[in-house]
Amino acid sequence: MKCKVCLIAVVGISLLLTAGCKKSDNSGTSVLEIRLTDAPANYEEVLVDIRDVQVESEDGWKSLDVNQGVYNLLDFRNGLDTLLGTIEIPAGRISQVRLVLGENNQVRTTDGLFDLQTPSAQQSGLKLNINAELTAGIVYKLWIDFDAARSVVDKGNGGFILKPVIRAYTEVQGGAIAGTVSPAESMPVITAISNGDTLSTLAAEDGNFILRAVPTGTWSVEFKPVSPFIADTVNGVEVQSGMVTEMDTVDLR
Repeated sequence: MKCKVCLIAVVGISLLLTAGCKKSDNSGTSVLEIRLTDAPANYEEVLVDIRDVQVESEDGWKSLDVNQGVYNLLDFRNGLDTLLGTIEIPAGRISQVRLVLGENNQVRTTDGLFDLQTPSAQQSGLKLNINAELTAGIVYKLWIDFDAARSVVDKGNGGFILKPVIRAYTEVQGGAIAGTVSPAESMPVITAISNGDTLSTLAAEDGNFILRAVPTGTWSVEFKPVSPFIADTVNGVEVQSGMVTEMDTVDLR
């Protein structure tokens, strides 16, 4: 199957962060935006209570101007995201980001709405290593990818635990794989596999899908639809850094 490649409209400033073209008023500071996105899961809702986002710079930990609240992670799948907050900090190195959760975390399944136990997230927060250099006068964008499917653990007794699996990335770290499945009602789980690495998503209601921050290389993409549609695998999907590989429509009939 043929693939076509097009440019991602984001320019890389470092290995971990992308920069916008808006400049800060203070030439000695940088502005950091942190955005939330999600790897989809087979739940009705995954509700996460975000209370604070902090960045560790050379001056210590600082909190962003955060949009606090309960976020449904499933609202941000297949390339969608939302702005969690921004911060203006002195230019220089940042080492970590900390995500602090509140107590109102829940998951909705076909059986109802259940509380999510969060063993340690509320106290110390969830730390992500960044280690990047910020240049003065630049707005940087960092995405937090919250893997809902792997983060919600079914205890098997009617209860659930939230053990967050999170990665931070920008589009410049790798490429992306995008495409369309037909018919849309086949609702496949889409998994890209290469040398032991596995990334997955679900097609949107219109059949479109996108896998973001895919490392450079050759990938096999598996499509596992609901019954009675037929599974398929596309081999040899080439991914390049800073590029979107657009696959031909995959027919699962």
